[in-house]
Amino acid sequence: MRPVTRARSAGFTLVEAAVVVAVMGILLAVGMPSMSNLILGRKAAAAAVFYQEGLTLARNQAIARNVHSRLVLTENAANGQMDWRMDLCDPSNGDPCDAENGTWSGTDPLPADAGDPGFLSVQRSAVAMPSSDEMTQGFAPSGATTIYFTPLGWVDARIPARLQRLTISPGPQRRGAFKPLAVAVTLAGVASVCDPDAAVHAARGCPP
Repeated sequence: MRPVTRARSAGFTLVEAAVVVAVMGILLAVGMPSMSNLILGRKAAAAAVFYQEGLTLARNQAIARNVHSRLVLTENAANGQMDWRMDLCDPSNGDPCDAENGTWSGTDPLPADAGDPGFLSVQRSAVAMPSSDEMTQGFAPSGATTIYFTPLGWVDARIPARLQRLTISPGPQRRGAFKPLAVAVTLAGVASVCDPDAAVHAARGCPP
């Protein structure tokens, strides 16, 4: 009579468990960089929208209040990215409202007797963005960090060194992590997120 063999108990042997752990480790090692790049790319897209919203707010406020407006970019000390601030200037007071002159609004609380126009600047911080080692910003023309809008919402063409495009690219520690993005402004004052590497008339191309 043949001996009755006991059915193999359910579960993994130590060798099988070790193989599974090794395979999982390889998959994680391969997948983690891709996931990290995806997350950084999404943060870059959010940063582009952050600046587009500032530019759109400046234009809309100029039109709504019939005043001049400007968007000023200043470096955030924590991560090297750019904060933005929107200021307003009322030309009905006789102010030239240009790059050199004009009574521009600020972020400090207004006194009770401030009178017209009585508006405050709007400021937003970029402190939540990745550091400049992971994500960098470029400006066209080079060094331009301010743009001015007329009461009609058009870009003030009297100011030649105005910001026309802001490009967001991977930083020196994350080269190739995501495709560069840009925020471009037309002379009509319309800001859009676009692909700086695409042809001008392509669907995602930046305006000339």
